Amino acid sequence: MATSVCPPVLSYTTRTILSHTRCYTSRLHNGPYTLPQPFIHKKASRIAALRALDPLPFSAFLTDSYGRQHSYLRISLTEKCNLRCQYCMPEEGVSLTPKERLLSSEEIIRVAKLFISEGTDKIRLTGGEPMVRKDLTHIVESLSHLGVKQLGMTTNGLLLKRHLPELQRAGLTHLNVSLDTLIPQKFELITRRRGWERVMDGIEVALNLGYSPVKINCVVMRGKNEDELADFVELTRHKDIDVRFIEYMPFDGNKWVDRKMVSYSEMLENITQMYPDLMKVSDKTNDTSKAYKVPDFAGQIGFITSMSQNFCGTCNRLRITADGNLKVCLFGAAEVSLRDAIRNGCTDDELLEVVGAAVGRKKRQHAGMKNLAKLKNRPMILIGG
Repeated sequence: MATSVCPPVLSYTTRTILSHTRCYTSRLHNGPYTLPQPFIHKKASRIAALRALDPLPFSAFLTDSYGRQHSYLRISLTEKCNLRCQYCMPEEGVSLTPKERLLSSEEIIRVAKLFISEGTDKIRLTGGEPMVRKDLTHIVESLSHLGVKQLGMTTNGLLLKRHLPELQRAGLTHLNVSLDTLIPQKFELITRRRGWERVMDGIEVALNLGYSPVKINCVVMRGKNEDELADFVELTRHKDIDVRFIEYMPFDGNKWVDRKMVSYSEMLENITQMYPDLMKVSDKTNDTSKAYKVPDFAGQIGFITSMSQNFCGTCNRLRITADGNLKVCLFGAAEVSLRDAIRNGCTDDELLEVVGAAVGRKKRQHAGMKNLAKLKNRPMILIGG
């Protein structure tokens, strides 16, 4: 359950102040630390003290107690979707949050501006399906004017052909398309809806508009689509596409069992049988995908190994749900309501305190593959893909 308050300035406990002080993060595990005298002033607020630090390499409030700097924010714009993917939404559907309890466009922009001012340089808009939100273009345009370096969107692709040109003009710089099969009939089975041809048309539009690469997210499920790995690799032969194979993950209502999960090592072995010259590509520090490429192919592939080889140690991501809750871990049940804090009259400084306290409580890593399936969490559609 999310907590929601507009707190007074937090006390100067060792854990709290050290978890948010940029220049002293490395001392977190070495016992108590006394703040220098310039910071101990009865008239100075804690935030003013933190901002007085020079230099300021990264936000104190977005740095956790393990030194991870969270420069990537994922914002879910809606809980609605025009597909019903098996791994994302329970077959019976979900109870949607009333519209008035979702973040408004103004609240989204305010929160994003605050994060950007603290060092966030990458924002991804998710859902549900973000393109079912009527004010999406306004949100994209407003966020792009805030100076964020990367502004991306994850979509199921059904509405790309119609809306992507205007979204690109508004400032959308990066694109991920969720696509789990290259067989139209199987698409209908997995998503419980039709529309495969529209998704493929949308991908072509994205390539023609110059998105480079167009990333395709493919959740691999045993008995559903693990036989299509080579076909997805073949997509990268002539097109600037980055196919990311995602290990099937447990969320409420998706009936996850470990035998349905196809591991990174198994996928890699199957692909190298077809493409023996597949080579590893260097990954950036915070990449979630382990990148590979077939020589002379235009695109590449990757593996998101959340279950078999977690990447928690380099996690730089925070999530805001459509109803305004901050989740510091995709698999964690702990949430804090930024919506309620805003509507209770929090100033930006007070809102930062809420964010900083949540980030400071982030755990070193998730509970592990065997335990995640037993833990309570939202369905994926209510978190944001």
